Amino acid sequence: MATPKIRVDGISFGYDGGVVQHDISFEVGEKSIFAIMGGSGCGKSTLMRTMIGLLPPYTGSIYIGDEDYWAATESRRAEIGRRFGVVFQSGALWSSMTAEENVALPLRMFTHLDNNSIEQLARLKLSLVGLDKAGSTMPGELSGGMRRRVGIARALSLDPDVLFLDEPSAGLDPVASKRLDDLILELRNGFGVTVIMVSHELPSLLGICDDGIFLDAETKTALARGSPKQLRDTSDLPAVHAFMHRERPDEGRDIDGDHR
Repeated sequence: MATPKIRVDGISFGYDGGVVQHDISFEVGEKSIFAIMGGSGCGKSTLMRTMIGLLPPYTGSIYIGDEDYWAATESRRAEIGRRFGVVFQSGALWSSMTAEENVALPLRMFTHLDNNSIEQLARLKLSLVGLDKAGSTMPGELSGGMRRRVGIARALSLDPDVLFLDEPSAGLDPVASKRLDDLILELRNGFGVTVIMVSHELPSLLGICDDGIFLDAETKTALARGSPKQLRDTSDLPAVHAFMHRERPDEGRDIDGDHR
């Protein structure tokens, strides 16, 4: 049996001694789009922060391939982290830099490439997300959906094995959200990137995710595991059923993806 891309083994995590979730275990297969699901306050983003190295777990282990991430030295964890691309919900773009400069930043920080090579690679990454003509544009001049795509281009700058996305389509209108979903599928299908996605957006979860885990705030553990479609169609757990069968609010968003 092939080694999973990432294996989470019995971790508990939280802040300041308080437990957000406990005894969490799952595997993420290579080239899968894996969803971290659950209602508000259940610890979805906190789990992602633990997986990417920003928050050590209280107990348990996280294996990247066959290597125990949190048992490794700090320098080795930094090396492993270079294989991760991360896009936070806000996009976290530098407002004083153009789109191209934002994408080029990791290349300037972590490679020894010359300026010309860095600029060419940054333009290439922007073209991958459909923004080849937006390189000189400032983040404040872009729609919400376009800012998310710049964030993905920057996350792809170092050619990661795993792409972590925190609520990538939150606050976007259905058109921009679908465009982003199509991009995520293209990155997985065309480039073999493994995607781990925190989301509560049903169209995205049901449309592109092939596996996932459902976290519960009340019990502080994982209630269910499986693809979103499988959980929607077969789970009789009240919390899972309520989450997977709710309506999706759509008011307050414009066609370009900005939350007004």
